[in-house]
Amino acid sequence: MTVPARTASEETSASEENPPPPREAQREPQRELPREPQREPHRETPRPTPPEPQRETQTRESRGADARALTQVLFKKFATLEPGTPEHARVRAALIEANLPLVRYAAARFRSRNEPMEDVVQVGTIGLINAIDRFDPDRGVQFPTFAMPTVVGEIKRYFRDNVRTVHVPRRLHELWVQVNGATEDLTVLHGRSPTTAEIAERLKIGEDEVLACIEAGRSYHATSLEAAQEGDGLPGLLDRIGYEDPALAGVEHRDLVRHLLVQLPEREQRILLLRYYSNLTQSQISAELGVSQMHVSRLLSRSFARLRSANRIDA
Repeated sequence: MTVPARTASEETSASEENPPPPREAQREPQRELPREPQREPHRETPRPTPPEPQRETQTRESRGADARALTQVLFKKFATLEPGTPEHARVRAALIEANLPLVRYAAARFRSRNEPMEDVVQVGTIGLINAIDRFDPDRGVQFPTFAMPTVVGEIKRYFRDNVRTVHVPRRLHELWVQVNGATEDLTVLHGRSPTTAEIAERLKIGEDEVLACIEAGRSYHATSLEAAQEGDGLPGLLDRIGYEDPALAGVEHRDLVRHLLVQLPEREQRILLLRYYSNLTQSQISAELGVSQMHVSRLLSRSFARLRSANRIDA
């Protein structure tokens, strides 16, 4: 059976009744598969960083503990060694090296003495060596506790005997230390510099002793005479010290000559003045006075003889 073909008008009406779906509608949307949530990588919780001063304190304490532990081990070995052997010297040097921070700590107390810190540390090291040689670990005392008085005592002895330009009595020096401490305490207490009377009352001593101690405390170094004073344009001490005038010795001689010249005749006085004050020669003097040169020479000789005979200094 043959299906009759549609006419153009029928196809147009059929397309109007059933329009074709749009292209977007013809495509079915793709379904996205559900994704698994991504796991973040495991991160360690950062530990809180201690403040800088606290870390420095902890580092210093740990170093101190390590140095003490090393010192104990070295002293145990040091006690078993024979003095004079190479091993004894090596362990002794290791003990000195391990305890040098103790010397620097003790030397820092003397920074106000205006002395090179290297010299103070060197003197303190001598005290450290003496403490190492005398230390006995069996007594149950920590080495820093034993060595600190020896190191400080060696430094104080150095300041007492070698640093001072002017040596003062030991009692006065020890009293000056007390005066210095009392001055600091009274300054904190009153908020000002204490008077001499307040320091004397605090220490139960006389004001004269306080003044003597203050002067002794200033005698560490002698002031250079050529050093400039504080401030700009101020001359040094040497420029303000008087000196002997070289013309001072001639004052007496000039007075004596004046006294002797008035005793000579007038013509001889004039000849001496022309010869030694006007610097004329004998020929010029003879022409000036109208006499011969020989006569001028004889007058000069006679004048000198009279002056020498009347000179009370030569007599």
